[in-house]
Amino acid sequence: MSQAVDDHYKGGDFYGNPAHEYPQDDEPDVRSEHSKDGYGATQRRLRSYHIMMIGISSGIGTGLFIGTGSAYATSGPAGLLLAYIVVGFVLWCVMQSIGELATLFPVAGSFPHFATRFIDPAVGFSLAISYGYCYTISIAAECSASAVLVSYWSDITPAVAITVSLVLILVINLLSVEIFGESEVVGGTIKVVCFFVCVVTAIVITAGGGPKGEAIGFRYWKDPGAWYDYNGIPGSSGHFLGFVSAFVNASFSFIGVETVAIAAAESVDPHRAIPKATSRVTYRIGFFYILGAFLIGLIVDPRNEGLVSDSGNANSSPWVIAIKQAGISVLPSIINAGILVSAWSAGNSYCWVGARMIFAMTTDGQLPQFFAKTSKNGVPYVAVIVSWLFGPLAYLSLGSGGASQAFNWLINVSTVAGLIAWGTLCLCSIRFRSAMKAQGISTDTIPWTAPFQPYTAWVGFIGSVIITLVQGFPVFLKGSWSTPDFIASYIGIPLFILPIVGWKVWYKSPWSRSDTVDLWTGRLEDNRLIA
Repeated sequence: MSQAVDDHYKGGDFYGNPAHEYPQDDEPDVRSEHSKDGYGATQRRLRSYHIMMIGISSGIGTGLFIGTGSAYATSGPAGLLLAYIVVGFVLWCVMQSIGELATLFPVAGSFPHFATRFIDPAVGFSLAISYGYCYTISIAAECSASAVLVSYWSDITPAVAITVSLVLILVINLLSVEIFGESEVVGGTIKVVCFFVCVVTAIVITAGGGPKGEAIGFRYWKDPGAWYDYNGIPGSSGHFLGFVSAFVNASFSFIGVETVAIAAAESVDPHRAIPKATSRVTYRIGFFYILGAFLIGLIVDPRNEGLVSDSGNANSSPWVIAIKQAGISVLPSIINAGILVSAWSAGNSYCWVGARMIFAMTTDGQLPQFFAKTSKNGVPYVAVIVSWLFGPLAYLSLGSGGASQAFNWLINVSTVAGLIAWGTLCLCSIRFRSAMKAQGISTDTIPWTAPFQPYTAWVGFIGSVIITLVQGFPVFLKGSWSTPDFIASYIGIPLFILPIVGWKVWYKSPWSRSDTVDLWTGRLEDNRLIA
C-alpha cells in the first residue's frame, strides 16, 4: 500500500478507533465521525439483525399487496410473471452494483456521495435532490394509502388517519437510529408474515382446500389465457403492451429495495451486514415478487372488476379478492391490517431515507452545515424534520380536481426519480471499476466483490434507462395523447438534468477522471475483514 494511504490511516481508522480495533455486533461505536468526505456525526447503532430485516422488508408495501392487481388486469398471468422476472433481474444487477460500493465505502447517504466521487459533484448534487424528493414525497403517498386502508373498516375522516401516521413517523425518526431499526424489525416481521399467509392461502385455494372445495389449478391461464389484450388491442401487439404495462408497474413496486445500502453509514458492522443483505436480495425477489406474481395468476381472473376498482384498500388486492371468492371470512381483515402496517412502515423508512439524503449533501459540502445538526443520539434532527415536512402533502389527496391531480403528478415524478437513481448508481459502479483499472488497483483489494461485474452494472444501467423511457407509453397510443399525463410521466428527467447543468455552470466542476478518482478516503481495508 502507498505511503499516502498509510499516512491517511495512521493512528486509527474512520470509525475513530485506534488502529485495528473495530466495533463488534454487541459493542456499537457511537462516536462522531469526520464531517466531510461523506462522513458526519451520525452513530453506528444498527446491528446485523436490523440490517437483515431492512434488507428483507424494504420495498414491501402497498405496491406488492395491491398494485399488482391493476398490472395483472392489463397483462394476464404470463405477462405479469414475465414482467416481474425481467425487472427482478434488472434490480438484482442494480443491487450487486450498489452493495459492492456500500460495503467498501459505508458513508452517510451513500448514493449521492458515490455519484459525487465517481462521476461529478454536479451529478451527486442532482441525485441527492431527485432521490431525496423520491422518498420524501412517498411519505405522503404512504400516509394517504394508510387513510384509504383504514376506510376498509371505518368511515373515519381520512385526515385523522393521515395525521396519526405523520405523527408516528416523525416521533420514531427523531429517536435514535436504533429505535428506528427496531421499528423496522417489527414492521418488517408483520409484512413478511402477512405475505407468507397470502402465499399459503393461495396454494390452498388453488388446490381446492377452501370452504367451497373448488380446485382452480391453471384455470385462468386457459381462460381468458396466459396473455391479456391491453386496452382491448388484439393479437401480439396487445399482449406486448400488456407486458410493458406490468413491466412498468413491477418497476415501481421494486423501488425501495435498494435503500438497505443507505444503512451502511449507521451499521455497526457494515462490511459483513451489507454483503449479506445484498446477497439475499435474490431470495427476496424470488419469494416476494416472482412467486407472488405466479400465484396471483392462479387465484384471480384478470377480468375481475375489483382489480381496477381504485378502492386503494384490501378490496382491490388480488389476494383478498381470491380469498373472498373462496368463501374464507375474517382473513381479509387480517390481510388489510398487514397492508396497513406495510404502508406505515414504508412511510417511516422513506422519512429516514429522505433525511439521510439531506444529511449526505452536508457532508459533501452541497448544503449549509445547519442541516447537519445532530442530537446526542446521532440523529440528524434538522434533516429529519425537513424530510418529514413533505409528508403533509398527503392532505392533497383529500381534495378534488386540481389538488388530487397535483398529488398524483407528484407521485409519478417520485417514481421516475427512483428509476433514474438506479441507472445513476449503476453508472457509479461502472466508473468505480474503470478507476480501479486505470489506477492499477486489483479488485482483490475490495472487501466484497459482486458477481459478474462490471456486466451486471451495465445491465442495471441499460435496464433502468429503458424502463424510465417507456414508463409513460400509454400517452403515445393512438387516440390516448394527454399533455398533463405526458408531463407527469417525463418531467422527472429534466428535473434531474437541470440541477446538473446549474451546478456545472455555477461551479464549473470537472468530470471525475478514472486516473485521479479518490479510491481510498473512508475505505474499508482487507485487514478489517479478517481481524
